[in-house]
Amino acid sequence: MKKGKRYLEAAKLIEKNKAYEVEEAMDLVLKTGTAKFDETVELHMRLGVDPKHADQQVRGVVVLPNGTGKSVRVLVIAKGAKADEAAAAGAEYVGAEDMIAKIQNEGWCDFDVCVATPDMMGLVGRIARILGPKGLMPNPKSGTVTMDVTKAIKEIKAGKVEYRLDKTAIIHVPVGKKSFGAQKLIENMNVVVEAIQKAKPAAAKGTYIKSVSIASTMGPGVKVNIK
Repeated sequence: MKKGKRYLEAAKLIEKNKAYEVEEAMDLVLKTGTAKFDETVELHMRLGVDPKHADQQVRGVVVLPNGTGKSVRVLVIAKGAKADEAAAAGAEYVGAEDMIAKIQNEGWCDFDVCVATPDMMGLVGRIARILGPKGLMPNPKSGTVTMDVTKAIKEIKAGKVEYRLDKTAIIHVPVGKKSFGAQKLIENMNVVVEAIQKAKPAAAKGTYIKSVSIASTMGPGVKVNIK
């Protein structure tokens, strides 16, 4: 993919194979993220595990202390008292069969996170092939299949993010917006790194964290030295 002039100019400020200390790396990301919108800053971690093996999967959730900077639209699939509870807790969309039908018939996915109570998962299974590829399928591991819908909604709105290994053994996690400034972004990043370090599978052998880099939406990646 051809890179733009602005990107190439920004890339000149970064030594390609150097791993920078966290503060210096974040300053470079903020300096080289020159888009006209408030770019998201992402953390990328390459792990020394094999994603093909179930016992080497790395997945979990973490609440960022400074939030994500993004307003998150929550859909809750629930009935009765739990539906009322979800609406009171601030979910943008609440429903059961009506929401399943809307997604199934119209392909509607105008939300960022889907939470479901366990008793509704039979219904939700009907739309798994629509939600799954978009990363919207409720999952007990990410805390989105739960009877405590109030807690789930509050955590999501407060800045809960999910991290999971992709096919190339890399984890990509947003750690906030450029407008947060270096300190808040570093605080968020440290929480994610610590969670991933603690999630090391027992079956992982050798070096667990192979490399770490951070980048803004439109900016070049900066390697980080993680101790």
